[in-house]
Formats: sequence, structure tokens, C-alpha cells
Amino acid sequence: MSVLKPTIVLVHGAFAESASWNGVIERLRAESLDVVAVANPLRGLAEDATYVRDVIAGIGGSVVLVGHSYGGMVITEAATDNASVLALVYVDAFAPEHGESAFELSAKFPGSTLGEALTVYPVSSGGNELVIRQDKFHHQFAADVPAGQAALMAATQRPVTEKALTDPLPTDSPAWRTIPSWFVISDQDLNIPVAAHRYFAERAGARATREVPGGSHALSVSQPAEVAAGILDAVTAVSN
Repeated sequence: MSVLKPTIVLVHGAFAESASWNGVIERLRAESLDVVAVANPLRGLAEDATYVRDVIAGIGGSVVLVGHSYGGMVITEAATDNASVLALVYVDAFAPEHGESAFELSAKFPGSTLGEALTVYPVSSGGNELVIRQDKFHHQFAADVPAGQAALMAATQRPVTEKALTDPLPTDSPAWRTIPSWFVISDQDLNIPVAAHRYFAERAGARATREVPGGSHALSVSQPAEVAAGILDAVTAVSN
């Protein structure tokens, strides 16, 4: 009797876009898994989580939610009271507690240099948007990615609103308290210090943590095999 496997839903974070998962998608599809890479709006935590919930509803079956960076905020909120979500996988991602924001968590431990690399500009609808300066992108976001590829990533990065990064997690009990979680983290992440990643994983009671030596924040691009392996660990655990 065959085991019905969940769909993998990939949620990118700030300063990235869905194509950042391409290498991971190739490896997951090679394992006969269905995969959806969501175009995260990056407008606000509640809005972004609602969009991901709509994607999950459209799939109409069980899913494993995978978030990168700010995408960890989004999957934590989107998974709340959602019976379709079997597992959470955090890839260099925030795993917030009630009331915590990405902005707050990025400063919880020393080591992030993201603020020095950002450009902030106002938008007509109100508030500000943030992008990483293209001349800073390679070093800040994707130091272990070839320079030419990093330049393309810099040019196609999606801006994030200041609101999204400062919105606190509204749910009283984060989804990782009741849904099993896995972590794939980098020890050379300049956006979110590795000490923060280790803290998130320990606090969440992670089933397993993969730490990639020398990995940058762009782990899904530079080390897709490691990221895919972490996701497959989760799929195997919840499919048996």
C-alpha cells in the first residue's frame, strides 16, 4: 500500500523570490514529491500568512510548510490551527514566539550586519520598503554563491515593507509548539546570526537540526542538497 505524501510548500523571505528554491525543487521532485513555491507578498505578517493559508486551502491536502528567513514568521502564523500542516521546516528562518517580530529577533544576538546594507524608501501607500543595496548583496546575503548568480539575485530581490518586519506574531501559541519542526541553518549567516538559529531550534524542540558549515543566508541557493535533505527528513517522519 502506497503512502500518500504531503505537498511541500516553500515560502521565501525578504530580499528573495520564488526562484531561490529552484535547486531545492529539482531535488524534491526527483523524490516524486509535489512542490509549490509561494510568491510571498512581503506586505505584512497577517496579510502574508493569509495568502499562504489560501494556497494551502487550494492544495486541498496535507502539506509540509518550509520557510526561509522572514518566511519563518509567515509559516508560523499560517500554520496556526491549520490541520493540513504536518510539519514545519525553518531554513535560516525566524521561529517566533507570541509578540516577537523579525526586527526584534534579528537583534537578539550580536552578529547581524544587515542594517548596514539596507536602503529604505517611502511608498505611496504609506510606510517604507527595504531592499539590500546591490553593491552589498553578494557579501551580505549570498557570500557562498558565485558572483554572477548573486548579481542576478540582487537585481531580482523582492522588497519587504518595514511593517512586515516589525509586525509581532499575533497568535498566543506559536505553531511550532504543536507541530513538529526541523531546522536547516548556516553558521556564516550575516542576516540572522547562527546563535539565533540555534536558539530558535532549541526553543522549538526541533526534531533535528542540520548546521551547514560556511553557509550564507542564501542556503537554498548555495546548498540546495542540504536544504532538500532537511525537508525530506520531515517528510519521511510525518509520512510513516
